[in-house]
Amino acid sequence: MGILETMRVSLSALTAQRVRMDVTASNLANVDTTRTPQGGPYLRRQVVFATEQPSPFARLVQTRTGLVETTPSAGRGVQVAGIVVDRRAVREVYDPTHPDADANGIVRYPDIDVVSEMTNLMAATRAYEANVTVLDALKTMAMRALSIGRA
Repeated sequence: MGILETMRVSLSALTAQRVRMDVTASNLANVDTTRTPQGGPYLRRQVVFATEQPSPFARLVQTRTGLVETTPSAGRGVQVAGIVVDRRAVREVYDPTHPDADANGIVRYPDIDVVSEMTNLMAATRAYEANVTVLDALKTMAMRALSIGRA
């Protein structure tokens, strides 16, 4: 795998981790939201990652030139396959004084574990930092490779 391909993979991971951090921050910001425009409490969201698939053009070039990869996932990045909403993540609290309480005095809150969300946020941050380190190392290698010709 070349420098540019490694850079593309690392950049795709940066984008995916940024989305993960945004979704986690949204979960944390809405930990006590009992009413949304859709009705009901905020529902926890989670990001689903998948391996990037080659573009139709890249697949065409691979089949026409016989450059089919021997390992299917080599040289591919990561992409956000979707954001899943957990429809079961609701906790019920008895509070008849709350404005969103039903006839029985039950208020429905999102069932979001702050510790788990913070752990998820820290993991996404570390993965982001690791990919920034990869890009810095690639930049250093490219600059050193260019300086070889100057000597």
